Amino acid sequence: MRNRQKDFGFGAWAEFCGPRAAGRARRGRGRMFDRGDLRYMILRLLAEQPMHGYEVMQALSREAAGLYSPSAGSVYPVLQLLQDQGYVTSEERDGKRVYEITDTGRAFLEENSDRVDDVFDRISDYTSRFRGSEMRDLTRSFIRFAQASFEEAVRKADDSGALDELKDILDRATQEMEEMAGRGNGTTQDSGGNEQPGRS
Repeated sequence: MRNRQKDFGFGAWAEFCGPRAAGRARRGRGRMFDRGDLRYMILRLLAEQPMHGYEVMQALSREAAGLYSPSAGSVYPVLQLLQDQGYVTSEERDGKRVYEITDTGRAFLEENSDRVDDVFDRISDYTSRFRGSEMRDLTRSFIRFAQASFEEAVRKADDSGALDELKDILDRATQEMEEMAGRGNGTTQDSGGNEQPGRS
């Protein structure tokens, strides 16, 4: 059995930024998932033990070290597809629909073992970037920044001047991050946040 990824606490990025931000991350450079990967992941997880839908979502999140929070809208259609293809069966147990891999599903996994291993290895490589001490320190700073911003906004909710000042601070930090990202890909940001070609 493969070694499973542990949650190293970096789900905080997705937790603070929300599922759309996590989605953008996994579609970016060095992306975590390719089209169709979820089918192989779910089938491999069900090969280890039967699960109901919520357990599948939890297992997927653990595999991604908390960096991916699957939704019911992404998982249940795949489970239905796998069932339609004869790779899994399902039945009601204690009020929950439990999914279990079939012999046909196990044969499909075996036939596509290289692809399946590639999916899990890619996820392992992706999440390993968040294990180093530098990334842990950055995550702590990120959490402190998010918490401090939120707490200050709550305290000064009735003070429009303070809220304007807080917005300026956040806008400046965001602009600096966007400029840093622009330098990395050869572009810069104009005052409106639009990308401009970098100057040589």
